[in-house]
Amino acid sequence: MAVASIYTRSTAKLVAPFIKEGQIIVNVAKGIEENTLLTLTEQISEEIPKANVCVLSGPSHAEEVSRGIPTTCVIGATTRETAEYLQTIFMSPVFRVYTSSDVLGIELGGALKNVIALAAGAADGLGYGDNTKAALITRGIAEISRLAVKMGAHSETLQGLSGIGDLIVTCASMHSRNRRAGILIGKGYTMDEAMAEVKMVVEGVYSTKAAKALADKYEISMPIVEEVNDVLFNNKPAKKAVEDLMLRDKTIESPIVSW
Repeated sequence: MAVASIYTRSTAKLVAPFIKEGQIIVNVAKGIEENTLLTLTEQISEEIPKANVCVLSGPSHAEEVSRGIPTTCVIGATTRETAEYLQTIFMSPVFRVYTSSDVLGIELGGALKNVIALAAGAADGLGYGDNTKAALITRGIAEISRLAVKMGAHSETLQGLSGIGDLIVTCASMHSRNRRAGILIGKGYTMDEAMAEVKMVVEGVYSTKAAKALADKYEISMPIVEEVNDVLFNNKPAKKAVEDLMLRDKTIESPIVSW
């Protein structure tokens, strides 16, 4: 299913009468439903309970895939048999596919990286450099991993293609709608002005509120997500958000690596 995340549920509801028992549906969109906090495969499964819903995700801008540029992704499925079946279908000399049982981790990585990409774009718009972007990527994946693990995903998934891999490409590429919108916001555009300029769905805008709600629900510290939320919905200047991130209380980088 390849529709913008905000139309996933309505599309699933429309096609439900035509789906046979056990039909495999592969979701390739990335997002979280704001009002239910459900992932896209969870939404599809609710609307089409007889379907076998899987996910294909990773660093894969369509503009490059369509040109045959070598790309690598991961298939998430509830059974090894389904995952390997889909792996065989999608594999090609220019499109390599790995398999995983961690559907939740794959989807959280794909959805939440869009929020961090907005922050990375805003940093670009403010005129900051590679140091700032590297910090946002590494601290961003730390935030995503904390939440995903608390929700039941595996940390290794977030260190893979659908986590750090997708985050890197989304934060670095001008193909990324989220980064482009973030650049405009960093230059002083409002959220609505930036979305109108990009002229396509900016998934990170819809995922930011959901990410903030999930952080609150699971009591996970996600300072970058909180600042992006304030910039988008509370009119906080992007420059002030960066300053507040830099001036947070001192802390250890990794609590599990201590003296």
